[in-house]
Amino acid sequence: MSRPRILIVGAGFAGYRTARTLSRITRGRAHITLLNPTDYFLYVPLLPQVAAGVLEPRRVTVSLSDSLPDVRLVLGEADRIDLDGRILHYTGPEGDGGSLAYDRLVLAAGSVNKLLPIPGVAEHAHGFRGLPEALYLRDHVTRQVELAAADDDPRTCAARCTFVVVGAGYTGTEVAAHGQMFTDAQVRKHPLRQGMRPRWMLLDVAPRVLPEMDEKLSATADRVLRQRGVDVRMGTSVKEATHEGVELTDGEFVESRTLVWCVGVRPDPLVESLGLPMEKGRLLVDPHLQVPGRPELFACGDVAAVPDLEKPGSYTTMTAQHAWRHGKVAAENVAASLGLGGARKPYRHHDLGFVVDLGGAKAAANPLGVPLSGVPAGAVTRGYHLASMPGNRVRVAADWLLDAVLPRQAVQLGLVRSWSVPLDTSSPELARVPGGREQRPEASARSGPGAAIAADTHDGGTGAGSSQGGAGDEPAKGHPGSRATRNHPGSGPAQRRSEDQLAKGRPRTEPTRNWPADEPAKGPLWGGSAQGRRGGPPEEEQPDGEPSGNRPGGDPAQGPLDGEPARQPRREPAKNQPGGEPARNQPGGEPARNQPGGEPARNQPGGEPARNQPEPAPQPPPGQPPPGPDTAPGPVKRTDVPDDFAKGDS
Repeated sequence: MSRPRILIVGAGFAGYRTARTLSRITRGRAHITLLNPTDYFLYVPLLPQVAAGVLEPRRVTVSLSDSLPDVRLVLGEADRIDLDGRILHYTGPEGDGGSLAYDRLVLAAGSVNKLLPIPGVAEHAHGFRGLPEALYLRDHVTRQVELAAADDDPRTCAARCTFVVVGAGYTGTEVAAHGQMFTDAQVRKHPLRQGMRPRWMLLDVAPRVLPEMDEKLSATADRVLRQRGVDVRMGTSVKEATHEGVELTDGEFVESRTLVWCVGVRPDPLVESLGLPMEKGRLLVDPHLQVPGRPELFACGDVAAVPDLEKPGSYTTMTAQHAWRHGKVAAENVAASLGLGGARKPYRHHDLGFVVDLGGAKAAANPLGVPLSGVPAGAVTRGYHLASMPGNRVRVAADWLLDAVLPRQAVQLGLVRSWSVPLDTSSPELARVPGGREQRPEASARSGPGAAIAADTHDGGTGAGSSQGGAGDEPAKGHPGSRATRNHPGSGPAQRRSEDQLAKGRPRTEPTRNWPADEPAKGPLWGGSAQGRRGGPPEEEQPDGEPSGNRPGGDPAQGPLDGEPARQPRREPAKNQPGGEPARNQPGGEPARNQPGGEPARNQPGGEPARNQPEPAPQPPPGQPPPGPDTAPGPVKRTDVPDDFAKGDS
């Protein structure tokens, strides 16, 4: 008899725990497949420490292959699920499609960034749900402090050193607390103008910090933040975001180059495409985490609306603590449904309390309902994280010890650029890369800022702040290499630009093929400084949305510096140019037809123009050397992206 096939979608807190528990229960009696965009489990609660330079990035990741040896790992993102045929269609990391058949399906796709219809947020803000976003924030903050220290304009210096965090939940509170410590340590090495220091602002429409926690713990966190210098503004949020800063709901305009969006999360849009009963974007399940009417389908974590048996009539919240427990119960019930385990069990929970790391020895915690603050809370918080992590405990503890005795390394590596981590992405685990695969049509139809905002504001909520470490951690639209034009709040459906439109303002050469073709949003607050190219003079700042096509390995950037010339037809290289065939009157080619033994040349009097004459090569702009075989023709300004987007971090 063949072994049953169990497919798990997502390797967040819920999916990882499901796979691990099922592997232990079945002991090889079932085929277990795990579909996930990355090859690691991410321990999200420690991401703020990665952004602040306390922990190295790999410390908060656990290899799926090493920790789940009996589970088959498939890298990819789910596109469509055929419930009747029991087949899931997915797209791999290199754009290749595939399908997976199953007898039992566990949906644990996690959550995505929650977007609100605030002008400019989708263009200028960045979320904090994945490792690429944490790495980018660390580089970005370091760069802003270094640029501010070298700037003579006090207004620009103040804007660069003002960091705005929206959302005073677990994530936003920890980002602001760790961020203030990180920048204060930086300015001791790179002093700012006299009397100036970095300024972190924490905004939320809620009446207090950490509204999910006990009032005593909320007051403790508020006091620590204010003592550290964080500007805490409750009852205040962002009215509009621009390249120069943010306008607050109280009418004040704050000049800033950084906007961190921690307003909350929503379930991954994948479950919306199933056409099954939903509860505020989450898939309705029974207490056994099974979808009613679908005995083969289970859901857990942030995508599942699980009845809270401790509070009849309500559902469990979207927290890492619930997701981790969901995974264990889901695995036991899946095994029971296949006759490989014991009896089914309903999901019940007992609150173990919450912990919030405020940096250094400061924390707020209520383990088992006992409120703690100060050093005891810090010890409990770090002990809880070490006990909860499924791996890397020794490495994490070692980094904590080194951070206590050694100064942090404030170095920007520049590995993740602003355009790589858009706010409206369905996969924050994956940084967007040039030459990435096409965006899946299914994902485009069910996600993006327009769809996200509609879903996020359906119940009129504002998302005062998410519980840190929700399961899955996969955010909406904008997959790596997506080619669909981004939809911003208030805009219509995304329109694909035609080849003719893309060809405007370009010389007679093959159009750029390897870079994302979606039109980037204007002027993100988190930009990246331009880098000089190999073999040519430094280019002027390029947009953070798409790398320009005149980088090494790409096609030449197209269009002159000013104006948009008439469209030129694409032509093959002249046959006597490098890379083409030798001209027929050159050594190694055929004899010219006007040489002895050949036909009279057709461009002689009375003849047709010769066909073997080279076409004139495109001329470089004035003051620029002609491109050689190893020299990019830059700097050239692209004409298919907005000018405002060319402003980088500076």
